[in-house]
Amino acid sequence: RKNYFYPDLPKAYQISQYDLPLAEGGEIVITGDDGAPKRIRITRLHLEEDAGKLVHSAADGRLEGAERSFVDYNRGGVPLAEIVSEPDMSSPREAREYVQTLRRLVRYLGVSDGDMEKGSLRVDANISLKKVDGATGDLLFWGERSEVKNMNSLRAVERALAYEIERQRILMERGGTPERETRHWNDGAGVTTAMRSKEAANDYRYFPDPDLPPMLVTEAMEERERRALPEMPWKKAERFTEQYGLPAADVEVLVESLPLADYFEACVAAGASPLRASNWVRVEVFRVMNERKLPADAFPVAALSLGRLVAMVDEKKLSTTVAREVFDAMAGGKSLDEALKGAGAAQGGIASEALEGIIRAVVAQNPDVLDEIRSGKDGSGKKRKFLTGLVMKETRGQADGKQVQAILDSVLGELL
Repeated sequence: RKNYFYPDLPKAYQISQYDLPLAEGGEIVITGDDGAPKRIRITRLHLEEDAGKLVHSAADGRLEGAERSFVDYNRGGVPLAEIVSEPDMSSPREAREYVQTLRRLVRYLGVSDGDMEKGSLRVDANISLKKVDGATGDLLFWGERSEVKNMNSLRAVERALAYEIERQRILMERGGTPERETRHWNDGAGVTTAMRSKEAANDYRYFPDPDLPPMLVTEAMEERERRALPEMPWKKAERFTEQYGLPAADVEVLVESLPLADYFEACVAAGASPLRASNWVRVEVFRVMNERKLPADAFPVAALSLGRLVAMVDEKKLSTTVAREVFDAMAGGKSLDEALKGAGAAQGGIASEALEGIIRAVVAQNPDVLDEIRSGKDGSGKKRKFLTGLVMKETRGQADGKQVQAILDSVLGELL
C-alpha cells in the first residue's frame, strides 16, 4: 500500500506493485536531437490502481481561480499500467517522440486506445536542470526535479517541458533553487503552477497489502503472450521501407496505427502499386477520416475496393480526377461497380483514337497558340500545358494526363 492523502483518494492509500513489478529493464528507441537513434531505458512497468479525477469550477477546468472542485470517482480503483523511464531524454522534442512511440506501441498491443484527451494515456513528466562551470564544464550541482501533470496531448507535453525548462533556468540564473514539487500545466495560459510539494519514497510508508494474494506468472504464460504479439511498429516500419520502397515520411504515417497499416497492405495486395496506394491512403483516406472523425478500423471503403480502384489508375484505365469521384461515391456507401457507373467511368477509359480526335480539334480551335509554338515562343512549355488543360476540360478529367501529353506531342510534331 502506498499511503498518501489527497481528495482524489478517499481511502488514503493506493494499491501499487513495488518490490515485484510486472517488468523491468526495457528500452524504446527514438530519434535523438542529433538525428541518430537514441535508446531510452525503461526502468519498470508496474500495476497500480487509478485514483479519482479532480474537476475544477474555473474556466476550462483550471485549478487557478476555482471556487469549487469536484471529484469524479468513476475510475477510482481501476487498474492501470505505469511505465517509468530513466532520465535519458534531453529535450522536450525527445520527450514528445518518446511518448508518441509509446502510444503507438500500446495501441498495437491493444492495451489501450492511447487517447490522451480522454485520459487513456497520461503523462507525468519529471524535469530538472544541472548547472555547469562555463569555463571547465564541471558539474556544479543538480537542481531539484519538478513533476508536471495535466498534459493531455503530445503538443502539450512538448510545450509544458519547454516552459518548465525556461522557468527553472531563469530561477537558477537569479540565484534561486527549484523546489521539489508537483506542478500543474495550464494549456490555455501556457504556464505551470505549483500544486503541492513532492513526497519522497519514505513519505509513502509502503507496506504489503494484507488483502491481496500473490499472483504467480509462469514462464509458460510469458511464452504464450510472447507468441501472440503482433509485428512491432518499428519492425513494420523497417519492412515497409525495404519491401515497398516507401519514403520515410510515408512509412511514419502508415505505421502510426495497426488498422491503417493493415489497410495499406490490403490495398497493395488487391493490385495497387505501393507508392500510389500510400499516397491515396495518406491523402484521400485521411481526408474522409478527418471530415467524419472516423478511426481507421471504421473506414467505409473496403481496402480491396480501393486497391482495385488505384490499380485502374496505375494501368491508366482511369484518370486521377475520375478516380477521386469514384472514391467519394464509395465513401458515400456505393460499391466500386456502382461508383464507376455513376461517374461515367468505364474501365476502358477514353480510347486513344477518340482522344486523338479531341486533341486535334482543340489544336485546330487555337491556331494562335499553334503559331506561337511554331515560332519558338514556348520555351517554358506553358502553351503546351494550356492545350493539355483544354483537352482535360473537354474530356471532363476522364483522360489520363500522361496519355494526353504523349498524343499532343505526336500531333504537334506533325504540324510544326
